Amino acid sequence: MNIIVIDDDKLVALSLKTILESSGKINVMAMGHSGEEAVSLCREHRPDVMLMDIRMEGMTGIEAGEKILAEFPDEKILYLTTFSDDEYIIKALNMGAKGYILKQDFEGIVPALEAVMGNQSVFGEKIITKLPELMKPKEEFDFAAHGISDKEKEIMELVALGLSNKEIAAKLFLGDGTVRNYISTLLEKLCLRDRTQLAVYYYTEIRK
Repeated sequence: MNIIVIDDDKLVALSLKTILESSGKINVMAMGHSGEEAVSLCREHRPDVMLMDIRMEGMTGIEAGEKILAEFPDEKILYLTTFSDDEYIIKALNMGAKGYILKQDFEGIVPALEAVMGNQSVFGEKIITKLPELMKPKEEFDFAAHGISDKEKEIMELVALGLSNKEIAAKLFLGDGTVRNYISTLLEKLCLRDRTQLAVYYYTEIRK
């Protein structure tokens, strides 16, 4: 897996490179220390995943992510930060980032990157527990109007929590293929592209 690491602290970026490459699964193609560098390096190298900090001088990681996804919609962005600010989490969700994890969960960085490579959404445990608190009450979403069954609703909620197809299958006592079919049907009904957009839709349209 080829990635680019962006962190305004050069020592942190170097440490991340050492940790990630020691896994034997990851190649750090380049390191940058600003949002501007993130955009430039992404254009130059087109990595599998951009691992980015958020708070940086000048262009923030969020602003850089928006520019990157506007130019390369299929680029995978995983935010790794010390900040669990509500505003940042919502912006990351809305823009289509693949995940948001905290630096203190460093042992989970490699598994998170692998999950993102598998096109899964990844949110650290602390982030997941915050998400419901961020969403203001709204009129109840009309699932019936969208033709969404109770089982599809349940699967959508688990996708939004970052569970993989295998984990959903085990939790609901379904086959992996059945879960894939449910998700494909949900995407078609809601006119969405992938499971990341499904997770974003859940938090922005159903639970906001």
